[in-house]
Amino acid sequence: MSTFNIIFFGDVVGRAGRGALAKHLPAVRNQYEPEFIIVNGENAAAGFGITPSICEEFFSLGVDVITTGNHVWDQKEIFSFANHNNRVLRPLNYPPSTVGTGQGIYESKSGLKIGVANLMARLFMDPLDDPFAHARELIESRLLKNQCNAFIVDFHGEATSEKMSMGHFLDGHVTAVLGTHTHVPTADHRILKHGTGYMSDVGMCGDYDSVVGMDKEIAMSRFITKMPNRLRTADGDGTLCGVAISVSRETGLAVKLTPIRRGANLETI
Repeated sequence: MSTFNIIFFGDVVGRAGRGALAKHLPAVRNQYEPEFIIVNGENAAAGFGITPSICEEFFSLGVDVITTGNHVWDQKEIFSFANHNNRVLRPLNYPPSTVGTGQGIYESKSGLKIGVANLMARLFMDPLDDPFAHARELIESRLLKNQCNAFIVDFHGEATSEKMSMGHFLDGHVTAVLGTHTHVPTADHRILKHGTGYMSDVGMCGDYDSVVGMDKEIAMSRFITKMPNRLRTADGDGTLCGVAISVSRETGLAVKLTPIRRGANLETI
């Protein structure tokens, strides 16, 4: 079976995450020779949002598309940038009047058409529009069959139950449903019954000697004292976390998912 690779990296958190991406991406690219690279960048600016300059930094490293989530608008300067650059996605299920776009079809290095959609869950999250209604539109549009060689969905959410439900809902209709937001890589990467790759969370790119990327002393203090201390990112050695998706050229469905972990504190795979 003829295949090609797409690489997806989870939430980049602060300086440590950006450093891990810059340090380890060249070796990962050499190993997997990806057609396309997607990065969730919603925590890249000191843990809260992303800026145009960071977007350009990622693009210069070879990133093709940047997805986001609930922190997408934390940095005001991203408003205009996202509204004029379709390579930066905000969740598709924001209201229609929201600036920016939530999905797109892009050309890979060899001319393949790669679709990407960014959806956000609702359980324990902001009350956005129903993500499953938007997922149904993806199914009905048959983009994978008619317009794309692959279609990747970043489902940004807290609850594994909602993420798994989305994976099964889109099974057979997209290449992969990949979870982001919890900043912890899960061990449930697999191919679902009808050929869609699934992973509940690909994990963060950041300093794992922390609490989900934030300074551990400040985070612990918030729980212990219930005082609203201001969080700041942990900026020690970063770890790059993501997943490589091997995609069938014939069907556009996933053949294999391989987790990627490079850097400090987590076992390298």
